[in-house]
Amino acid sequence: MKAFVVQKSEDKKFNSSIEEIKIPTIEEKEVLIKAQYSSLNYKDALSSIGNPGVTRIFPHVTGIDVAGVIEESQSPLFKKGDEVLVTGYDLGMNTNGGHSEYVKVPASWVVSKPEGISLKELMVYGTAGLTAALSVNELIHNGVEPEDGEILVTGATGGVGSIAVSILKKLGFKVVAISGKADKIPFLNELGAHEVILRQDFDVENKKPMVSERFAGVIDTVGGNILAEALKAIKYDGVATCCGLTSSFELHTNVFPFILRGVRLIGIDSVECTLEKKAAAWEKLSHEFKINTLEALTTEINLDQVKEAYEQLLAGKAVGRYLVKID
Repeated sequence: MKAFVVQKSEDKKFNSSIEEIKIPTIEEKEVLIKAQYSSLNYKDALSSIGNPGVTRIFPHVTGIDVAGVIEESQSPLFKKGDEVLVTGYDLGMNTNGGHSEYVKVPASWVVSKPEGISLKELMVYGTAGLTAALSVNELIHNGVEPEDGEILVTGATGGVGSIAVSILKKLGFKVVAISGKADKIPFLNELGAHEVILRQDFDVENKKPMVSERFAGVIDTVGGNILAEALKAIKYDGVATCCGLTSSFELHTNVFPFILRGVRLIGIDSVECTLEKKAAAWEKLSHEFKINTLEALTTEINLDQVKEAYEQLLAGKAVGRYLVKID
């Protein structure tokens, strides 16, 4: 079968290419998926250059997402022909991932395709869409409503951010987006942002422990000083979610927003969260959260174009989502 394989050379350098490799053999409680679609995420790009925090086993097939049809099953949970998807867990990290024609995974990682959505749409969402849905869910579950005020979305041209903007708009929220790409302001307006703040205008260290209340909630995808400054501007009883670190993994903040305004900061993990929680989020994305901007935020590629797309992701030039057509 064809797969996008990352190899580690003797001098500890990494190279990647499309290779013909053996179709994996499944064992008890495993399934073999004939892949139809995958996607690209920042974590995939890191894996492709041998980032040790993501992948340590080589040769390695990237792809933390996959959607397709069960080809073979050694589990009572699934049968041949079932339409399914897998995101997170160890897929595409140290377990060969979705950028191949066939994918072997434990049945315990697999979610059945919900009604009302296609395999292609599922992979346009992918891990980014799942993370966005989990983030929006946390705002709603913690009492944030459209009439409470604006929601700030950071890293808004990225996968998680762009989908979050669209979901929030659909649900009736007024969205303010932060992006470092001035030329993508029309794109963000099309997705549903009523205002766009350029990153350089927001990512400024302010020594004040708090600023005027503005945002009812924040969906942060970048971390670092941007999140620190966003926390200072959240309204009383507001909520911020945090799911990314493309700006920085460090957070230098103070306790005043938390103890004087009752602000809550909630971490979002879409990798190891329970299968039940993932399935519920996919149901939301198939119905209540389903957006009509998928085509506008998607670039479709094939396996031969994955390497070039990784370069765009690593350079911070990617916009929206990359959908990888496998078959």
